[in-house]
Amino acid sequence: MKLINLLSLATLFILTSCSSVRVNADYDKNINFSQYKTYAFHKSGIDKAEISDLDKKRILRAIDAQMTAKGFTKSETPDLLVNIFTKEREKVDVNTYYNGWGYGWSYGWNPYLWGGRTYVSSSTEGTLFIDLIDAKSKELIWQGIGTGYLSHDTEKKDERANEFVTQILSQFPPQKK
Repeated sequence: MKLINLLSLATLFILTSCSSVRVNADYDKNINFSQYKTYAFHKSGIDKAEISDLDKKRILRAIDAQMTAKGFTKSETPDLLVNIFTKEREKVDVNTYYNGWGYGWSYGWNPYLWGGRTYVSSSTEGTLFIDLIDAKSKELIWQGIGTGYLSHDTEKKDERANEFVTQILSQFPPQKK
């Protein structure tokens, strides 16, 4: 019985620690995205992002790499302005496992035999918004959103930033259906 509880806990830990980025994108369906060839970062917007300058650099480097891979060129007179916005929240999971058989109301909850164990874990879930703005009209034309667990391990921060950006920008430019 204890082995089953430990396996359940281990599986839960693996699933939450290895979860990927959940992404979604929204865009102006009246825009012809093939007209855009160049981009630049929207400095005043990026300066407002409430993350460390090191994390901003990680994200911006990842965006540069993805935009270049998609054939866009960084320019002083861009067609697109790239802006980012971030949010984070602490997520707390509480799981209680009861052990034992005997008299009680149902399997798994038994007040007459062994007590249960409660496991509490916390993790930081972050959301990265990447906004693409038409440089001439100053209107938002595309927004990608990625949500996933963040790493506090300095060695893995670059990898996680790349994963977020790659997953989000995989939906840009939008494909006509």
